[in-house]
Amino acid sequence: MFGKRSDTGTAVAAPPRAEPAAARPAAPPPPPISSDTVAPPPPPRPAPQAAPAPSKPAARAISDQRSEDYYQIKTTIFGALIDTIDLAQLAQLDPDSAREEIRDIVNEIISIKAVVMSIAEQEHLLQDICNDVLGYGPLEPLLARDDIADIMVNGANRVFIEVAGKVQLTPIRFRDNAQLMNICQRIVSQVGRRVDESSPICDARLLDGSRVNVIAPPLALDGPTLTIRKFRRDKLTLEDLTRFGSISPAGARVLGVIGRSRCNVLISGGTGSGKTTLLNCMTAYIDVDERIITCEDAAELQLQQPHVVRLETRPPNLEGQGQITMRDLVRNCLRMRPERIIVGEVRGPEAFDLLQAMNTGHDGSMGTLHANSPREAMSRLESMITMGGFALPTKTIREMVVASIDVIIQAERIRDGSRRITKITEVVGTEGDVVITQDLMTYEIEGEDETGRIKGKHVGTGIVRPSFWERARYYNLDRELAEALDALQQ
Repeated sequence: MFGKRSDTGTAVAAPPRAEPAAARPAAPPPPPISSDTVAPPPPPRPAPQAAPAPSKPAARAISDQRSEDYYQIKTTIFGALIDTIDLAQLAQLDPDSAREEIRDIVNEIISIKAVVMSIAEQEHLLQDICNDVLGYGPLEPLLARDDIADIMVNGANRVFIEVAGKVQLTPIRFRDNAQLMNICQRIVSQVGRRVDESSPICDARLLDGSRVNVIAPPLALDGPTLTIRKFRRDKLTLEDLTRFGSISPAGARVLGVIGRSRCNVLISGGTGSGKTTLLNCMTAYIDVDERIITCEDAAELQLQQPHVVRLETRPPNLEGQGQITMRDLVRNCLRMRPERIIVGEVRGPEAFDLLQAMNTGHDGSMGTLHANSPREAMSRLESMITMGGFALPTKTIREMVVASIDVIIQAERIRDGSRRITKITEVVGTEGDVVITQDLMTYEIEGEDETGRIKGKHVGTGIVRPSFWERARYYNLDRELAEALDALQQ
């Protein structure tokens, strides 16, 4: 594809070797001639006008799957580029100028080494090398696609993506594990974190807010493992979720009332079920004059209000000092005059401090946690508080949960890959040691269509006056809530 290669593996010009090959057509075995070779076809072969026929499949192979020759040539040219270019001066240029400088040098290297390739192949090579030097290498085309939800890199040669709820293998690969590790270090260093053998696990984020997790050798046996949870460039709204079928229009109206009436909300769901996306949608109903403080392990929430303070945890340094945990952030929030506290994910003893904040005047606070049902979400809260070392009776913890949380919203990724809001559940109270809940809306699966997509509908449970009715009436939203609940029954 890129011309013949010498025994040493270095690409050389095809014309000096093409004439002897044509002069000995009967020599066993005959050398393969690519459709992209610049040498003219030998006389015994068909007419030259038939040669361009396979050009379209060849171009598709370039874009879909790189050959071994491609990666060998790229490695050779990349090594020559690093030996030639002045990285210190390159860093002072703006991105466009830096790309032009790299392209000029790479074109010169290709000419010196007499690498034979088509214009399209050379353009692919230039783009890949620019991405390697200035960006995130082979990840750049994946990060540019807005339809990808997750990028999962399992070592240098296995890259998976999630599109439309389905995981698929891509032909993209890295030069080697060293290149993948360099890209991981480049990503985490942008947010002041590190990943190496002494600290092989790291949570970070890209500049656009996409969440990143890296686990490096020796913990990852097959090479560095990189997971990126991508976020759309345009922020989704509840109207978008309604259009996607994640929630019915009436259910979206109920959620809007819940957000505007400052109910304390817990969003529950499994991994990849859309909890953070739903939390972003719910924050759209916060008034612009409210002071909001967010606490996250890796900042990924996209709040549009003007008065937002974003806090992020910090791992320990090389000496094991300086760690700031989620609980430290939530406790410090109480000294910052918040009107709403939003915790990206509740996963430890910070659950106790969040419940206390919800129960002491910070109405409308929100958070997410991993659980498979609203009932399990409350059990997980209880477990996290207990594991945090709080020696409280079970009844006291459950009374705190009931007094703090008004609504639990359950998000689920169902088996066809789509995401649905399956339950809106309110916390009513306790009877003895048992927490009483009631569902306002559920999602009922009716079957599947001929393409395998799940068919279902959101239905109301007949509750006409939920326990947060008085709160909605206080904010003059009781009529809208009644209309939305009535619409759920239809």
